[in-house]
Amino acid sequence: MLSNALVMVAIILIINVVYVSMFTIRMILTLKGRRYVAAFVSMFEIVVYIFGLGLVLDNLNEIQNVVAYALGYGIGVVVGSIIEEKLALGYITVNVVSGNPDLNFTKRLREKGYGVTSWSAYGMDGDRLSMQILTPRKYELKLYEEIKTIDPKAFIISYEPKQIHGGFWVKQVRKGILLKPRNKSASELQNDNKE
Repeated sequence: MLSNALVMVAIILIINVVYVSMFTIRMILTLKGRRYVAAFVSMFEIVVYIFGLGLVLDNLNEIQNVVAYALGYGIGVVVGSIIEEKLALGYITVNVVSGNPDLNFTKRLREKGYGVTSWSAYGMDGDRLSMQILTPRKYELKLYEEIKTIDPKAFIISYEPKQIHGGFWVKQVRKGILLKPRNKSASELQNDNKE
């Protein structure tokens, strides 16, 4: 009898972890504008949900089933967010302000394949270099590491853009050549030799 109760608790817990993980991923896909993939995920999500809820409702007199359902829900939120972090869907925009306007920041980041727009700025303590960098989220941590190696004291703010249109960067992503080493032209090689 006890083994059946433990099996039921384990099944309810696992079902709810799967359901809520799928729910979290579906919501993120919807927010990222991937509605067809989200709709596909939701078909499986609802089947898992109905099955799990049915098990709990058929055995409402067993408090351990309700506890397993609630615990599975909480664990599912954590698991779903971890999966989303690993998938790293979408893009981020990173604004960087460097206290040293003479740093060769933009060139180094562009050589790595990042889309960088830069301009001179003036802060409380003098001239600054401001940059806006666009990158897929899967390269976010790599970008932060690169920035910190160039200027450990750089001020960094990041956010997710709602829409991206135009520019060289979008073309690079579509061609699949973002963050791949590119062949330098003869004039670029000549300029490198002069430095």
